[in-house]
Amino acid sequence: MAEAYPAKGLQLRTLVRKSGELELSLAEIETQAPGPDDVVVRIEATPINPSDLGLLTGPADLSTMQKSGTVERPVVTAKVPEAGLRAVAARLDASMPVGNEGAGTVIAAGSSPAAQALIGKKVAAIGGAMYSQFRTLKASDCLVLPADASAADGASCFVNPLTALSMVETMRMEGHKALVHTAAASNLGQMLNRICIKDGVPLVNIVRSAEQEKLLRGIGAKHVCDSTAPDFMEKLTAALIETGATLAFDAIGGGRLASQILTCMEASANATAKEYSRYGSTVHKQVYIYGSLDMRPTELVRSFGMAWGVGGWLLFPFLQKAGMETMLRLRKRVADELKTTFASHYTSTISLKEALDPKTIAQYARRATGEKFLIDPSKA
Repeated sequence: MAEAYPAKGLQLRTLVRKSGELELSLAEIETQAPGPDDVVVRIEATPINPSDLGLLTGPADLSTMQKSGTVERPVVTAKVPEAGLRAVAARLDASMPVGNEGAGTVIAAGSSPAAQALIGKKVAAIGGAMYSQFRTLKASDCLVLPADASAADGASCFVNPLTALSMVETMRMEGHKALVHTAAASNLGQMLNRICIKDGVPLVNIVRSAEQEKLLRGIGAKHVCDSTAPDFMEKLTAALIETGATLAFDAIGGGRLASQILTCMEASANATAKEYSRYGSTVHKQVYIYGSLDMRPTELVRSFGMAWGVGGWLLFPFLQKAGMETMLRLRKRVADELKTTFASHYTSTISLKEALDPKTIAQYARRATGEKFLIDPSKA
C-alpha cells in the first residue's frame, strides 16, 4: 500500500488556441495514485531547457505578452502569428504540461520492493510534466542521486548529459574519429568538452563571439572557431585537418553554418587526398541538426563533393536504437560523475509563479549562453 501523499498539486500548463493566442497558466492537478511499481516524487528542481521552451512558448510573439489572473494563479497570454499556428496545428486548443526532466524527493511509493526502497530518496527522472509540484513515475525510470547531491545537482542529469554522451556514442557507432559541435559555449557544449577531454576525443568547437571562445579555452578546449571572425573558414579547415573530424552536431539549424562545416570538411579531406576526383572526396561527411536556434531555412551551397549527409538527430530515438545496455551504461556514468563532468550551473532559481512573470519569461526565452534557469515547484 502507498504512503499518504498530497491529493493535488499545481502544474504549469501551456495552451495554443485556434484563435491565435498562447496561454500559460497554473492548474491544480490531481496526483495520480501510484501503482505497485510507481513512486510519487515531490519535484524540487526542474530546468528550463531549449527543448522545454519549444513546447512552453511555442511560436508565440513574446513581445505581445500580457499578464492577468491573480497573484497565486497568474495567467500570461501572447499572440501567435498565422504561420506559427500552422506549425503547431496538432496541439491547437489542447492544454499541455511542460518539463522534460527534474529531481526531488520520493514521498510515497507502491507496494513493490523496488518502489518501497526509494521512499525518502532524492531521485532524478525524465518523464515529462516536470513543471509540477508532484509527479507519479515508474520506480525504474528514477535515478537515485548520490547521498551528497541535492535536487538541483540532479535536475539536469538526463537531457544534456545523455545528449552529450550520445553524440560521442554516435561518433563511435558510425566510424568517425572526432567531432564538431556548434553553439559550443552552451551548458551542453561545456559538458561535451569535459567528456571529450576526459575520453581523449578530438573536438572542434564553433562559437559565435570572442567571449565564448575565451570561456571554452578557459576550461581546456583546444580547437575553438568563432563563426563571426573573418578567418572563420580558414581556422575551421585547419582544425578539421588536425583532428580529422567528419561528424558535426549543429544546434543552430538555420542559415549556412551546416554548409560551411561540410565545405571545410571537404577541404580538409582534399588536403590529404592521394589523387584528384571530379566528384570530390570519397570521405563521408555528416552534419546532424539537433537544434533550431536559427529558425531560418537551412541553406546548402554545394561545394563539398558527393559524399555527404545532412539529417536530423534526436536523443530518444538514438537511445532506442542503441539499446538498453547502452542506456544503462550511460546513466551509470552520469550518476558517477554528476558533480564533475556533468555538473550544471544555474543563474536563477524561480518558483512556478515566477516562471509566469513576463519579464522572467523574456529572460529565459533568450536562451543566452551562460544563463540557465531552474524551477523549484516546491518554492512558494
